[in-house]
Amino acid sequence: MTRFANRSAAGKALAREISARDYADPVILALPRGGVPVAIELVRALKAPMDLVMVRKIGVPSQPELAAAAVVNGDDPQIVINEGIAAHAGLSRADIDRLAQGQLEEIRRRRGVYLKGRATLPVEGCTAIVVDDGIATGATMRASLKAVRQRRPAKLVMAVPVGAPDTLRDLEGEVDEAICLLRPVPLYGVGAHYDDFRQTTDEEVVHLMDEAARLGAAG
Repeated sequence: MTRFANRSAAGKALAREISARDYADPVILALPRGGVPVAIELVRALKAPMDLVMVRKIGVPSQPELAAAAVVNGDDPQIVINEGIAAHAGLSRADIDRLAQGQLEEIRRRRGVYLKGRATLPVEGCTAIVVDDGIATGATMRASLKAVRQRRPAKLVMAVPVGAPDTLRDLEGEVDEAICLLRPVPLYGVGAHYDDFRQTTDEEVVHLMDEAARLGAAG
């Protein structure tokens, strides 16, 4: 089984692949927390700016674990609705907007912690590269891609070190390009393809986002 030593090693491998493609005006968008130590290697290689894509599930009130929608980011929020579940639960768009408010507050709080007040980066007309440490079911990535697409990038790229082939095929319709280094069959879990898959801490995210801000400004 092919494995990465850790997220940093996976990010370096991904950065080599992406650097060879010579994208115009790249902006790196990481899914916290695990996507950040992968994405920072792209920032180091490309000297591109990096931001976070933060997703919160909007659950059906009677079944909170069942996602009727997802809300992405806080300053310029985008809501991605699971139309089938929302209709079955009898939720209108107004209901979902109301339910989203608590999740938006949590996103704003976390962005404040991670980014120390730095504004959301614009991606219109750029190459938006959405990065995570891996994809299993793809629910969070799907919501992220739909939201980023609404921000009108010139090109939308999904980039991950490892992913489930069936899920990747489903997601390829959401992007202009999909980059995945390992597509194991079957995928028992993303962590199975890392020697070190310990949880990324909030402190690590803050430190890496500070570094990204410096490198992006220099680039």
